[in-house]
Amino acid sequence: MTATAQSVEEHGTTARLAAMPEDWTRALAIVAHPDDLEYGAAAAVAEWTAQGKEVVYVLATRGEAGIDTMEPAEAARVREAEQRASAGVVGVAEVEFLDHRDGVLEEGPALRRDIAAAIRKHRPELVLTINHHDTWGDAPGSPWNTPDHRALGRSVLDAVGDAGNRWIFSDQLEQDGVLPWAGVRWVAVAAAPAVTHAVLVGEDAARKGLASLLEHRAYIEALTDEDPETYARSIVYGGLDHYGHRNGGRRSVAFELHAR
Repeated sequence: MTATAQSVEEHGTTARLAAMPEDWTRALAIVAHPDDLEYGAAAAVAEWTAQGKEVVYVLATRGEAGIDTMEPAEAARVREAEQRASAGVVGVAEVEFLDHRDGVLEEGPALRRDIAAAIRKHRPELVLTINHHDTWGDAPGSPWNTPDHRALGRSVLDAVGDAGNRWIFSDQLEQDGVLPWAGVRWVAVAAAPAVTHAVLVGEDAARKGLASLLEHRAYIEALTDEDPETYARSIVYGGLDHYGHRNGGRRSVAFELHAR
């Protein structure tokens, strides 16, 4: 039996999710676009920062291709501001952008290099990223994931190893004065089709998770004609309740956890 299987407790007819590790102090969340973290994972971030843990956000793009009715330069400005405000709601003070182009992220050395540099700079124990699998969900006909998410998530998993190897992207050590960092102990993938671990979310963190998604108002208003608060509540609370059914009835954010 694997360690993951041993850590999972049966709850009714569905495997109960194991608890996320808590013995860490620094996390680095690396995603493709503004709003990626706010579709569920931000409520877990709110729980962590309330405990005094440090979380930094790194975004590969500024989401400039995400609003059809807005020119990319203006969308980038708006979405960066929304992301910084959103991060502040859940206690994240530091937000960085890698300035890769939205919509055409490519899995490969260039993206891995920038992610490895961020890991070496911030030296996290936990790295958080977004679903890199082909689909959202594991049922036949599940919605197809976007190229950016697939490329970003896979590059994060690879760059964690790169960051600890002094012979990969070694010029960073000379030019930027950083040291290799092999201290990442876990990579947690949010919104994955097959989750393994969960963070219990209290009412305060749930409210902050909702408020953080609502900071992306320009994006939401371009995405749907539904009232923004109604839409955001259905996304955030719907996700928390969905995983709560697998976690003793308590609202949760779930992750696919990879130990390093």
